[in-house]
Amino acid sequence: MRLGVPKEPDNETRVAIVPSSLKKLMKAGFEVFVEKGAGISANYSDEEYTNAGASVVSRKEVLGCKNIICINFPGVEGIAENTNLACVADPFRNPDYVKECLTAKITLMSMDMIPRRLSRAQSMDVNSSQDNLAGYKAVLLGAANVPKGIPMMTTSAGTVRPAKVVVMGSGVAGLQAIATAKRLGAVVYASDVRKSAAEQIESVGGRFIEVDGMDDFEDESGYAKPLTPEFIQKVNDTVCGVAKDADIIITTARIFGRPAPITVPSSAVSEFKSGAVIVDMNADVGGNCEDTKAGEIITTDNGVIIVGTSNLPGTIANTASMLYSNNLTTFITSLVDDGNVVLSDDDDILFGAPEDSDFYVNGMGGVLICIDGNMHEKQTRLMGAIE
Repeated sequence: MRLGVPKEPDNETRVAIVPSSLKKLMKAGFEVFVEKGAGISANYSDEEYTNAGASVVSRKEVLGCKNIICINFPGVEGIAENTNLACVADPFRNPDYVKECLTAKITLMSMDMIPRRLSRAQSMDVNSSQDNLAGYKAVLLGAANVPKGIPMMTTSAGTVRPAKVVVMGSGVAGLQAIATAKRLGAVVYASDVRKSAAEQIESVGGRFIEVDGMDDFEDESGYAKPLTPEFIQKVNDTVCGVAKDADIIITTARIFGRPAPITVPSSAVSEFKSGAVIVDMNADVGGNCEDTKAGEIITTDNGVIIVGTSNLPGTIANTASMLYSNNLTTFITSLVDDGNVVLSDDDDILFGAPEDSDFYVNGMGGVLICIDGNMHEKQTRLMGAIE
């Protein structure tokens, strides 16, 4: 089995497979081909790949492999029919990627579609591994840009009060942001639309921002129900009120397959104190702050600094690549049966759970989007709009 690892685009510092993963891949029967220079920006040299057993070759040779693993969708040019392509395609935001694969008869597996509530999927969950790092780095960027110290300090020259950090959202990224800010010595406040999230927030050192009516938006499984526009506005107003005197505000709200919701409108930014830093973790999909500019760090007229750094995991490329590589290595080796990559209809990782389950309600229908130019019958309902 030939497995190719292409070099990512110039704006991507990560690499999909790192040298430490090669032993497991080769044990499973893969012969690994890595494009020359693929790991350089993540501090993995060609020599490390060669020493670990991979062949460092041209892009043409990599794209000629039967199985291709990467982070960003590489396009279909140079890829043969019936190739298995695993990447983060974000198919609902990029339906053209799916159409290209259908036309080129390429099997597309989009790793951002992993059904993360399956226990077996957790070690393959690229969303969680990369979000975790993004939450950590968001706090570091906030600390690097805020014009004051973070921890409380008692000195002969006076006492420095700890910084106040507000984290909007307590998913994987939010919880890591809370924990990181707490470790730096900040006083951390955090929000979520689920009242049950209070326990998680407090367990990592945060103080829960409660909004009246939260119990009305939690289902029996502990997940958030669909929110009314009125309640969303109520949450945003409450949290932005707490953030008025904050030093760092981290926004984490991301909706699967849709633009990021605005949680910090311009009107709120105008009331934040001068020197406050907003780190928008979703600048790449529209931004949670109305004033965010993707890929830029700007300062508003009232002195608020807005960090719109895109691809936060890519700013920690070495570690992010290692975790992504672990995820994908676990995934692809799980598909090997008798020396071949086998796509079984019974694999919930590939196809998701039955159509009446919460997987489909939440849009997580499995990573296998199309097979050799066809939408699989189990994916047709989920991806019908793309066809």
